[in-house]
Amino acid sequence: MGELKLQLWRNAKDYIFITFGMALYALGFCAFILPEKVVIGGLAGIGTLIYFMTDIPVAISQYALNLFLLAIAYRIVGKQFVVGTIYGATMISFFVGIFQPLFTHPLTNEPFMNVVIGGIMCGLGVGLTFVHNGSSGGTDIVAAMVSKHSNVSIGRMMLYTDFFIISSSYLMFHNIDKVVYGFVVLFLVSYMADLVINTNRQAVQFTIFSPQWREIATAINNEAHRGCTVLSGTGWYSKQEVKVLLVMCRKIESVTIFRIIKSIDSNAFITQANVNGVYGKGFDEVKVKMKVDDPGKGRKTFRFGQESVDNTAQTGHPKSMA
Repeated sequence: MGELKLQLWRNAKDYIFITFGMALYALGFCAFILPEKVVIGGLAGIGTLIYFMTDIPVAISQYALNLFLLAIAYRIVGKQFVVGTIYGATMISFFVGIFQPLFTHPLTNEPFMNVVIGGIMCGLGVGLTFVHNGSSGGTDIVAAMVSKHSNVSIGRMMLYTDFFIISSSYLMFHNIDKVVYGFVVLFLVSYMADLVINTNRQAVQFTIFSPQWREIATAINNEAHRGCTVLSGTGWYSKQEVKVLLVMCRKIESVTIFRIIKSIDSNAFITQANVNGVYGKGFDEVKVKMKVDDPGKGRKTFRFGQESVDNTAQTGHPKSMA
């Protein structure tokens, strides 16, 4: 019963943060980017083009396109991908529909400042949603379907699609500045999303060579509360056997590890390397589960958290963003 409550709480927390992330994305888009008539990538960009051609609100065209693509993706990519995307797609269209009528003019008189602020907010919203197992659909649905039957990766296909959408805005506005601003937003959204995603997982790997390895390992266990792995090696110059300590810790704990080592052996040989993710006890939860057989289709399905992706598609990650 306790495990069920914990799982329900985790799911509820994920949906709360997905909702907040989509609201943040919609606010950045509607308050800073759309009033400047800047076309960005994804279905938001296509919705912007449709809006300026027909006056149909972005939320309506964006949601309609998302549902259309998800209906096609249901047979090609799989049920789990579609189900996991509907909530985020609904939330982003809901908030865009609320915010668009409220912000009809740019909030500042500096177009580039508006674009930068909007791009940062959109990127934060995307990253926050991604971290909590969310997806807003978008052109990544197209990318997933194309990569299913070709050698083009999802990342490259999304780049091609976004490049085409942003570049097409020149045919409407005949203003190269708007195109440049669109690419600025594309860069900022990608950068901020990666920053949010990777900051949560930043860790450090230490490799320590010292004749006092026992004392160092014990001190790291007791004072830093981190585990150590003892490896056996041979120094090829001295031809002597040596013990090597391998330590993983959070980035903010690296100074503590350094102080422990130096307080015991000031001549210890130390290497430090940044790693993007450490998974297991004391670190992040492993999201990838064991692969299971898909009877009737004769193939394996890899499950990622609450979603799954067919291993015949080069999906990169199931929870991709608009």
